Amino acid sequence: MSLTLPAGVALPVTASALVLTQQPGNGDNGGQGEDFGKSSPVGFLVLILFLIAVAFLVRSMTKHLKRVPASFDDPPAEEAAVEQPAEKTEPEVTEKPAKDLPVTKAD
Repeated sequence: MSLTLPAGVALPVTASALVLTQQPGNGDNGGQGEDFGKSSPVGFLVLILFLIAVAFLVRSMTKHLKRVPASFDDPPAEEAAVEQPAEKTEPEVTEKPAKDLPVTKAD
């Protein structure tokens, strides 16, 4: 099962393929002049700034990931009771006994 083209179609197809695959002969290197592949100091500075920004983002993400719990599942009932502190109750205020009160004489 091969694909065969009629004779009238095969010649234009092969001719256009040959034209498209040829290198330009008029001195145009497709944008690859003498400065092709070289970067300027401004480009190098932008690259360094991007690398510094990435380093700060990685550091920040590491801090945030350390705060994430190991599991988001609800803890079992036994662990939940241990983790929650008991409610603090205020100690009851008792009145001082009469013998501890200072005695004052009324005239």
